[in-house]
This record gives sequence, C-alpha cells and structure tokens, in this order.
Amino acid sequence: MSESIFIKHAAQLVTVSGHTENPAKRDGMRELNCIEDGALLATDGKIIAVGTTEGIQTEYKNEINQAKQINASGKVVSPGLIDPHTHLVHAGTRENEYAMRLKGKTYMDIMNQGGGIHATTRATQQADVDQLYQESKQRLDTFLVNGVTTVEAKSGYGLTTEHEIKQLEVSQHLNENHVMDIVSTFMGAHAVPVEEKANPDAFVDRVISEMIPEVAKRKLAQFNDVFCERGVFTPEQSRRILEAGKEFGLIPKIHADEIEPYGGAELAAAVGAVSADHLLKASDEGIRQMADQDVIGVLLPGTAFFLMAEFAQARKMIDQGLAVALSTDANPGSSPTLSLQFIMNLGCLKMGMTPEEVITATTINAAHAIGRANQIGSLEIGKQADITIFDVPNYLTLSYQYGMNHVDTVIKCGQVVVEDGNLQTRALKKVR
Repeated sequence: MSESIFIKHAAQLVTVSGHTENPAKRDGMRELNCIEDGALLATDGKIIAVGTTEGIQTEYKNEINQAKQINASGKVVSPGLIDPHTHLVHAGTRENEYAMRLKGKTYMDIMNQGGGIHATTRATQQADVDQLYQESKQRLDTFLVNGVTTVEAKSGYGLTTEHEIKQLEVSQHLNENHVMDIVSTFMGAHAVPVEEKANPDAFVDRVISEMIPEVAKRKLAQFNDVFCERGVFTPEQSRRILEAGKEFGLIPKIHADEIEPYGGAELAAAVGAVSADHLLKASDEGIRQMADQDVIGVLLPGTAFFLMAEFAQARKMIDQGLAVALSTDANPGSSPTLSLQFIMNLGCLKMGMTPEEVITATTINAAHAIGRANQIGSLEIGKQADITIFDVPNYLTLSYQYGMNHVDTVIKCGQVVVEDGNLQTRALKKVR
C-alpha cells in the first residue's frame, strides 16, 4: 500500500463536498466548500481527515509524524481532475483536415468524403496493440501532468468487432498498468463504415447482435455510446443500440445534438442515459427532460472552439437545473487537446460558467458522469486520495490565467506521481 501523506497549510483546500449521492445542480455547482489554511491526511490511498491545519495537527499527531508531509502554502488543493469523455485510444493525427476547415470545409463535409472518423479508423485498424498502447500511454502521462487523475476512454475507431475489441483491450491494459484510472465505454456506433454507407441498418444490426454481446462477455466496458446525428445514426437506430446495450448491462451514454437539433437530448432522457454529451444544439425541451431524469450534460467546449462552432449554452442549462460536467473530448479530429484546464477556461469565457461551476464540472459532476462519485471527485473522508495541487494563490486563478499548466503536484491513490510539475516515473505503477 502507499505511504501516508499529510498536506498542510493550503491557501485553499477545495473539497467540493456534499454531492456524492447526487450531482451538483443550480446553486449547488457554486458550493466548493473551501477550507483556508486547509489540510488533508491520507493513509493507504484513502482520505482519513480533512480540515484546518491546526485542527488536524492537533487530532492526528502520531499519524502525521509517520506521514510524508507536503507544504501547500500559497497553493490550491483540489480533488484530482476527472475527464469524463475522451477518445484516448487511437492512432494517427488529422492536421490536414484542420487546414481544410480553415479553407471552409465543414466537419461533416470531410467525414462524408471519407475523412474524419473514417481516417482515424483506418489508422487505428492498421496499428498493432503495442503502437496503440504506447501512444495512448503518452497521452495519459500528459493528462496526469495537467492534473487529471481519471479518464473515460471510448472505442469507436475500430468499427469492426475485432478492432473495437482491440481498442477496448488496450484501455483495459492501460487501466491495469498505468497509475491513472481508465473507465471504458464501448462506441462501436461511432460512424457507419464507408463500405456500408448504403445499408446502415445492417451495420446497426451487427453492432447489436455481434459487437455488444462480445464486449459484454469479455467485460471490456461499463458504458455504451452512440453518435446520434443526421448522417451518422438516427434517433431510432440510436435507441435500438442503447436499449440492446442495456440488456447486456452496458449503461447508455450518447453523443447528442452536436451539429443540429436531432432529438438526442430527448433520447438520452428516454433511455435513462447517465449522460448526454456535446449538446451544442439541444432543444429547450430536451434539456428539460434531461434535467427531470437526472441525465448529466457533459459539455465539450474544446470541440466548439476547434471547429469554430457555436458553443453549448451552459449558463442556460445550469439555470434550468441540468447537472453539467466538462471534458476535453480529446480526439485527433475535433478536439486535439489534453488540457482540461484549458477547457475550464473555455467554460467561463465562452459558455458563461462561473469559476466555481467549472471546478465542480471537472470534479464531482464528472465523477457522476462515469459512475465513480462514491470513490472520487471530492476531498471527503473515505474517498480515494486523488488530489491535485495547483501553484496558484486561489481557485479563481485557474480560470483567469489561460493556456497555462498550473499543476505543482498530483497524488493518485495516496501516491505522489507528479512533483514540481514533473512526472515521477518510478511512481507510475498502479497502487491497489
């Protein structure tokens, strides 16, 4: 097990406590429950005390004497950041498409010409397991240095049973070996293969009858996602796929209403999805239904930024009672970033969120979006000691100074894995 750790004298200890049972909504998203001159004690990878430095030093003298001590004076201590929507495992890049978009091509134009998701699918199918593992591990290391301690990872660049399984097995091996936790989502319905464009229902049938049962049999994923968008999968096809996944124990997620209003938010509510993601064009009625059914809205402002599109209406969604989380949507085509801190900046500057709301959206609400809120997402007794220490004097600075990595220290399961902003390579082994 990991050693004991005592963090003391934090300028602000941002606990984000009180939302483990249910995600934070409305005013609750602004309740960070900060402790000034804060302290935290963790043993065997779990948090055992949270409070003021004086209070914990008084109550836990013996435990502190045996612990590794970290002075967080002048710094902000928060839960480890959580990214609930990534396309972590893939091969290849698509900077050529970036140049095409700068000349006026749209995302769907490029995809319909065999680029986009199809380009990454070809590269991923051609890559072997070792290549995918090593490239994805490098991305995980970058996430970690930027303060992220848990990520969700989707398949969806295989589009055949063999290659979807390959992607998910790489995610599984990374979760077993890397200090980071990876939560896997099956997304065989990411696109209709080019060669099957004339008969998409046949592909949908194969996702349902072949891919989902095999993924479930091998226990490779917790969630089942689908790209519900005109020109990709219709709401009817998406419903079939998500309902089929539920029969095999896969919890629904959905890429919804990214490019045009298409009923994706309403479908998320109808099938009991844990989250609906993107939502740039979601209808007011769809948002209302999601809020009523406690579906989390995972917003991806990096995608709107990179595609030069209109941003999701986060302010309106939060005010309507939707629990909102934020994510990078890290992928090679529409959001090639691994910086969740930059996404926090965009949440404030482009979607009208407050600094408090973006912290909640990248911690406890993000944890709810991947079914991990009972373990991570807040600094509370009994939870996993996943902690990020930012070298800033207060949490407002995180969304004020943009395009910078403010991370000083990252602790994963009570183990220091980033120190002075640098990976501690000897510590990058899973501790359980």
